[in-house]
Amino acid sequence: MVNTNRMAEIGLLIGEPARAAMLGALMDGRALTAGELAGVAGVAPQTASGHLARLAEANLLAVERQGRHRYHRLASPEVAELIESVMRIAAVTLPDPTRMPVTGPRDAQMRLARTCYDHLAGGLGVAVTDALVARGVIAFDDGAGIVTPNGMERLAALGIAVDAPTTRVTRPLCRPCLDWSERRPHLAGRLGAAVCSHFIEQHWVTRVAGSRALHVTPKGQQALRERFGIAGIG
Repeated sequence: MVNTNRMAEIGLLIGEPARAAMLGALMDGRALTAGELAGVAGVAPQTASGHLARLAEANLLAVERQGRHRYHRLASPEVAELIESVMRIAAVTLPDPTRMPVTGPRDAQMRLARTCYDHLAGGLGVAVTDALVARGVIAFDDGAGIVTPNGMERLAALGIAVDAPTTRVTRPLCRPCLDWSERRPHLAGRLGAAVCSHFIEQHWVTRVAGSRALHVTPKGQQALRERFGIAGIG
């Protein structure tokens, strides 16, 4: 049975203009900080933090801590569907793009492709991760990652091998890592390192001197299209 009080509470939460703006800004799938969302909503950071706390308490937002930052994202696809439905009925669009925060490094090459410790990050890292998820190689759920039953076989077909763990290995095989610029997960763990090493060994990417940035080579662009279905990176 629908709890009418709960339904009214959610309606009040998403009906407040500043909170509505912040929820709309999160509809692109990214995770944003309180400061970034404050800019979208046009409120003070302290005010934004109060709004975000209420949305999190109502399970409309999920909060993830990474380093010294706290990132906010929509709690579930169901919440996104709710916001989308309200926006459609209200005939509104996403917030003004000129007020949307620019996240991550300003350097275009760093945003496009870089390393995050020993795995791929930036637009390239997220695109490769999305392709592996779409092909049923890996799966993410609630901050954890797994390689599917057929995943190792599919990785081998791509030429990517992961060393067998030893008793001293405590690093997870597969886990999501929130991307600094894309604010969506890229692949980390031992598998993420293996994918990055494979890209470098195959000369699909080369390191940019004095930087964490990576250059996607013409050979890499071809491999991305043919093996991962990814175009437009390079």
